[in-house]
Amino acid sequence: MIDRYSPPEMRAIWTKENRYATWLQVEIAVCEAWASLGRIPAHVPQLIAKRARIDVARIEAIEEEVRHDLIAFVKGVQETLGEEGSYLHFGVTSYDIEDPALSLLLRQSADILIRDAERLANVIKRRAAEHKHTLMMGRTHGVHAEPVTLGHKLAVWYWEMQRNIERLQAAREAINVGKVSGAVGTYANVDPRVEEYVCRKLGLNPSPASTQILQRDRHAQFITTLAIVSSSLEKFATEIRNLQRTEIREVEEFFSQGQRGSSAMPHKRNPWNCETVSGLARVMRGYVVPALESITSWHERDLANSSVERVILPDACCVLDFQLQKLTGILDTLLVYPDRMRRNVELTGGLIASQQVMLALVDKGLTREEAYTIVQGHAMSVWNEGGSFRDRLLADPQVTKLLTESEIDELLDPERHLRNLDVVFQRMGI
Repeated sequence: MIDRYSPPEMRAIWTKENRYATWLQVEIAVCEAWASLGRIPAHVPQLIAKRARIDVARIEAIEEEVRHDLIAFVKGVQETLGEEGSYLHFGVTSYDIEDPALSLLLRQSADILIRDAERLANVIKRRAAEHKHTLMMGRTHGVHAEPVTLGHKLAVWYWEMQRNIERLQAAREAINVGKVSGAVGTYANVDPRVEEYVCRKLGLNPSPASTQILQRDRHAQFITTLAIVSSSLEKFATEIRNLQRTEIREVEEFFSQGQRGSSAMPHKRNPWNCETVSGLARVMRGYVVPALESITSWHERDLANSSVERVILPDACCVLDFQLQKLTGILDTLLVYPDRMRRNVELTGGLIASQQVMLALVDKGLTREEAYTIVQGHAMSVWNEGGSFRDRLLADPQVTKLLTESEIDELLDPERHLRNLDVVFQRMGI
């Protein structure tokens, strides 16, 4: 597990202690199911629940001998029990315990991820409302296009996070499944009613059909969902990194008193938190291929998925939770420079109104091709030689024959681009 990037609450889910405790929870539910069917004494489940103890060191010592983690767990717990221990793990195979338990761990993890994704979405929404009218340059291909507002940029992110929350909820549902169907899934030595009882007790949906294991397309859906969310976070972080570039400097990560940006250059204020979010997205996407490859199993099961999942499932959950919390903090404290944004809007001398002028000329009777040619000619002159787009338009008789000076000034007003933006914020309830 990547401890540096493991928030404590998420990390606690994936400890050995919690994994064994969850296995025991499933084992007790199995005993309760057998007792309800009269196959084992009615008092056994209660006794096991009361007396069973988990000694991680002892279980690991047994595993060194038996080379099987579930057998070591069962033997270790049985050592803490009396005669009732003989009914522990009755009629089931290892993955009748491990797979429902894994589903419980993933469900707990999903609940944390959904909660933290909602927190991030709420921060984005708050900052979007704060900067609803903060004018800034919109860019396509990295080049000035037309004005937007910072609030609009954040609104786009907000709705992407809403979709990510829906994806996480769907992934939670996909993995919220259990099976207690025996060695090859045919219920040969376990009554199907045991599975029904255990899944109902644990809040899991019984798998309609299984082999020795739950099919790994469920786990692949979970991991690919986490990778999609992670990639969205990288997208947001990359935009902040770009906007913090010295040449742009429209936003900036919060820089605390005493913080250092470089060991060599005292002036440096680097977007290192965003870079961390971006870098971890690369790690997250690296988990996708092994998750997809684990869908394939030899016949009713092999062990190829097990070693993979011991790494990628806890790490993916921890990494995404870290990213969500990190980016929430970044956006909550993000420094915004509206004056710099305004200067950048004005950087090209009014060229950003080229489409507005072209459409106005079309409205006055020119064909679109004629209007485009006139406007592009003046725009390229300003682009190459500098100067004012307004001055060039006013000096062109073809333009002034159709547009007055006041009309041109109105077309060149950056605020004109924002006249329909309210609809976006109304959809957000802002």
